[in-house]
Amino acid sequence: MANKQVVVFQIGTEEYGIDIKDVFEIIQMQEITKIPQASEMIEGVISLRGRVIPIIDLKRKFGYQSSAIGQNSRIIITDIGEQAVGIIIDEVSEVISIDEEAIELPNVINKSTSDSGIVGIGKVDARLIIILDMAGTFTGQEKDRLKVEMEG
Repeated sequence: MANKQVVVFQIGTEEYGIDIKDVFEIIQMQEITKIPQASEMIEGVISLRGRVIPIIDLKRKFGYQSSAIGQNSRIIITDIGEQAVGIIIDEVSEVISIDEEAIELPNVINKSTSDSGIVGIGKVDARLIIILDMAGTFTGQEKDRLKVEMEG
């Protein structure tokens, strides 16, 4: 019986999770430099230890109404393939261990979820946690555009 370590975070009222191996770090919100004519989902960039990291508003990416940054908002540094990115989330809840048998695979839920980066739905007590593969959350076109925008 294997367990999956997941960083659980909130966007609105929904709980999402990312495999802890895919999270480089979690940082406080900081000044984000806007990029002219960037994609709608790109909030801007930050400098993190000398590296320019694009910051993505995951709410916009998922079609939620973007809201003001709150006191508990954080940036999760991860990658979407070969590109390190920061994703803005409303709050990091915890790191939990989910038994892999308690994770429903996306093909059981809906075939289109496999195209959205959803790798499963974790059932923890009465909670449902949408588990994401961040690289799979973005289309090839979105990754290419992000790369082009970051190269200038």
